[in-house]
Amino acid sequence: MMDLVSKYNIQAPRYTSYPTVPYWDNNLNEEKWIEHIKHAFIKYNKDGISLYIHLPYCESLCTYCACNTRITVNHKVETPYIESLLKEWQLYLNQFDGKPLIKEIHLGGGTPTFFSPENLTYLLSSILSTVDIAPNHDFSFEGHPSNTTKAHLRALYDLGFERVSFGIQDFDEKVQDTINRYQTFEEVKQVMNDAREIGYTSINFDLVYGLPYQTIESIKDTITKIISLNPERIAFYSYAHVPWLKPGQRKYSEKDLPADAYKRSLYEKGKELFLNAKYLDIGMDHFALPNDALFDAFNNGSLHRNFMGYTTNTTKLLIGLGCSSISDTWDGFAQNIKTVEEYQKIVNEGHFPIFKGHSLTEEDLVIRQHVLNLMCQHKTNIDRYYFEAEDKFNDFIKDGLIVVEDDIIYITENGKLFLRNVCLAFDKRYWKKVPDGNLFSTTA
Repeated sequence: MMDLVSKYNIQAPRYTSYPTVPYWDNNLNEEKWIEHIKHAFIKYNKDGISLYIHLPYCESLCTYCACNTRITVNHKVETPYIESLLKEWQLYLNQFDGKPLIKEIHLGGGTPTFFSPENLTYLLSSILSTVDIAPNHDFSFEGHPSNTTKAHLRALYDLGFERVSFGIQDFDEKVQDTINRYQTFEEVKQVMNDAREIGYTSINFDLVYGLPYQTIESIKDTITKIISLNPERIAFYSYAHVPWLKPGQRKYSEKDLPADAYKRSLYEKGKELFLNAKYLDIGMDHFALPNDALFDAFNNGSLHRNFMGYTTNTTKLLIGLGCSSISDTWDGFAQNIKTVEEYQKIVNEGHFPIFKGHSLTEEDLVIRQHVLNLMCQHKTNIDRYYFEAEDKFNDFIKDGLIVVEDDIIYITENGKLFLRNVCLAFDKRYWKKVPDGNLFSTTA
């Protein structure tokens, strides 16, 4: 297996979209984006739409983090940012031909629980007053175990949130000190117990392997403690070392990181512990208990992947609010301005705050479906795009990553580790312009 890790440990996208953001044509202005919105709403609202809200503020910088954040301890920023979010939402409402049917909401960041329970209630109740809510809706948020209070949990639960994701990463004190991310096992246990008591039905823990100074023993200790709390879902992400994008990661260097083979052994130990604890491998770093909706979605073929990651709801219209958020009309993508001040300025002037977009071609749409099939179902059909990359797929067959039967490509158990590589073979835009420098994180 380590030989395969060495062979396939290359830079590749994580495929929360196709085309991936660096390969967008940037061919959408505000007028064209409005056309996409109107068309998508008419076509997809009956099935429900997703809403992602980016809340960028954090009180301190976690140095491992590659998210778009703004560090401050000044909580006076909450109200003006919320008002800008509501103005942006009104811009979308102005284009919708009817009342939105909301199937999914996710609060990401940053640290959504940086915002007070009262301000989160104001933001969300203002939005929810303008929509219908789908019967099978899924509302979730990301919380920091050290600042998610019982009041946060109660306020969001009362608004329909029943799923929460806590960023844990690692319990080892040396690792926590290096990445500037602190929370104790006791804090995590308490906030989880609070969530259970209030009525949350699905709790996810985010863990990261490949962090500076991690060892087999430290990862085993962290995961053993996590398993004792029995969360429904676990995301076990590979650390993405991208200091050219996130200077905070320069607090440590490559020599402090687990090397390729050792990093993979961290993942293998974690996976072994999860499987022994009856978690099921969904693929692409995700594990779920058999009674969780994520496993049900994987099992029945309804699992979906978008800019929020894996989701149990297949929605073809995703509206992203807030700085750096990305919206998806299925045949078009648009990303918002990344800086808070410029985002607020443009929204307050009455314009959509997009700075980058892409209108998908017919070829893009076909390849997008291949990527989704592989990421969510671990299989896809053979067509001309397969034969155009046949040499790459023959390598995958020889190395036992895929099998091909009856014109269907199936990802093998070993191949789950290399999902990004198999998707990459379909990525025509990547192969037309292979990056000659640092663009993506590595696959292993």
